[in-house]
Amino acid sequence: MTVIDRPTTTAGSTPEAATPEASRLRRAWRRATDPRGELVVLGPLLVLAGVVMRIGLYSAPQRIDDEGTYVAQAWAVFHLGELTHYTYWYDHPPLGWLQIALYTELTGAFDRAPNAVGAGRELMVLLALVSAALLWVLARRLRMPRWGAGLAVALFTLSPLAVQFHRTVYLDNVATPWLLGAFVLALSPRRRLGAFAAAAVCFAVAVLSKETTFLLFPVLAYLLWRRSRGGTRRYAVAVSATLFVLMGTFYVLFAALKGEVVPGQNRTSLLGGVLYQLAGRESSGSIFDPESLGHRTVAIWLQLDTVLPVVAVVATLLALAVRRLRPFAVAMLLLLAMLVRPGYLPVPFVVALLPLGALLVAGVATTLWESRPTRLAGRRVGRAGAGVLVAVGLGLTAVATPAWAGQLRGLMIAPLDQPMTDATAWIAQNVPTDERILTDDALWVDLVEQGRDRSDVVWFYKPDTDPAVPKGADAYQWVVSTDSVRSDPRSFPTLAEALERSVPVAAFGTGERRVEILRVQRAGTDPAVLDQQRAAAAAAGQQLVANPAITTSTAARDALLSGRVDPRLLTVLASLGARHTLTLDALPQPAPEETAGAARRTVTITQVDGDAAVPDSAPAAEVARLSAERPAPYRADVRFTEAGRDTPPALVLSWPRSTR
Repeated sequence: MTVIDRPTTTAGSTPEAATPEASRLRRAWRRATDPRGELVVLGPLLVLAGVVMRIGLYSAPQRIDDEGTYVAQAWAVFHLGELTHYTYWYDHPPLGWLQIALYTELTGAFDRAPNAVGAGRELMVLLALVSAALLWVLARRLRMPRWGAGLAVALFTLSPLAVQFHRTVYLDNVATPWLLGAFVLALSPRRRLGAFAAAAVCFAVAVLSKETTFLLFPVLAYLLWRRSRGGTRRYAVAVSATLFVLMGTFYVLFAALKGEVVPGQNRTSLLGGVLYQLAGRESSGSIFDPESLGHRTVAIWLQLDTVLPVVAVVATLLALAVRRLRPFAVAMLLLLAMLVRPGYLPVPFVVALLPLGALLVAGVATTLWESRPTRLAGRRVGRAGAGVLVAVGLGLTAVATPAWAGQLRGLMIAPLDQPMTDATAWIAQNVPTDERILTDDALWVDLVEQGRDRSDVVWFYKPDTDPAVPKGADAYQWVVSTDSVRSDPRSFPTLAEALERSVPVAAFGTGERRVEILRVQRAGTDPAVLDQQRAAAAAAGQQLVANPAITTSTAARDALLSGRVDPRLLTVLASLGARHTLTLDALPQPAPEETAGAARRTVTITQVDGDAAVPDSAPAAEVARLSAERPAPYRADVRFTEAGRDTPPALVLSWPRSTR
């Protein structure tokens, strides 16, 4: 009898002697790193996607109100020890921004990023890459070849529509990897109970991150039912359903412990939040009505990318005929049905459509390639069939490439967020920290971190919806006007009144990206009074120009006669002109304030009593002293500037921005 010696396992033994689990891991790694393997294709795609999404991350698109809300809520978790920066009212489950909070705390993102929303965008890019990797696995489990899975990943990550929305801080982006993870686990080749249970947990996390994910529950339930083995099907589905319900119950228990399950007087409630989301939000109208908000929302999507949405809809219809793709085609149809219904349509709704659309386009493409005819009427047509499919693919690529290139270039290099950055810096320099600002939530954290009390930085949505926030325009000295603030002020009486009583003092950017800093006037201020004040300023400026003791350059003369000069500056110049002869070079003004038509509050004096305005000159020193020692509000900030190549030395007097 022949004896076969079995290898023994000892310390330092060869890999072949390792445990079965380790052997499986090594075999999987060899397959992945094989030149024909997974990582060789997926790795470069993820690197490319990461580069495209990371370049210009902080500058495009411009920060919006929703991003600021989610980031401010995440900031509040560790900085304030609270669930939100205002009263939590169950508009969304909190798990989404809790994940953002955990990321920012562990990585120090709020200290590293140039602004608070930028910290949240970092996580969005990471989540998009995780989602892309899961989409690859999902495509492979649907028996797509590597080129098909790569196509799905490329569409999901490189479409300009995807790049813009993947960058933006939306709870939908937080939910996406959990949703895809649930589908991947439901399609586990081994069909184990643990995988099905994990799929239910992932789906619960997705729903608690963004509640609209629940729309896809029927699809996941169908996959779990079909994939589980007959003998244990009922048990597997029961366990998965129980885990899903238990995780959802934690949210209900949280509300119950706070006594906020049902509505009550002067309190928020879980039921109230759910009813608001289901029936309380104003309808966006039909997407087929050119005047509706829903139509404008879809137009925003199609402006970024027309090719992928159109091809995805066609692919969805074709995928209904492919058994392995049919569940995901049904999922897509469920979302499209919600899209065309005449109800509220949130702008980030497209985030859920992107992975399904990319998956179905790739799935239909691979199916058509694999089932292309090889013979027709007894003749071989294999090359012709392949040629037709290749021609269609090249045609779509030719249409998409120029449009994608232009949009991606803008997203990567255009400084679309610069107006928000400049406005934040202007506020830090010109608005006292003890004065209250009504603002877009996109700037909330950044303004609070300037040293302002959180009660003095107020999200424009809150005065008329949160009893704890002061109401009425008299409670506010400043308004930061962005596109979100200007979109529908009539829905917020305090904001509408503040805007009506405000005058612009600085402006940044143009069009929809324009950011204005507005000063709220005292109650009862008549617009006619403002016109009278401008006329009085112009008259005072004319008197200064006619004063023989004051010599003006052409630029200074025009500024004095414009009527857009701070009364304090005019008063002090008149007083100084009674004691000294002055030469005024200019009344300089920062470009944002000039754009807004604000009053000038700085004057440059180059000569006093015929001498150069330098610190060693006794007349200039006296003018500086008199200006600095005046009582408020006429006291000026004084500084001397040295001579430049084309400019003489000067004495510069300036006054801080008046709040009323």
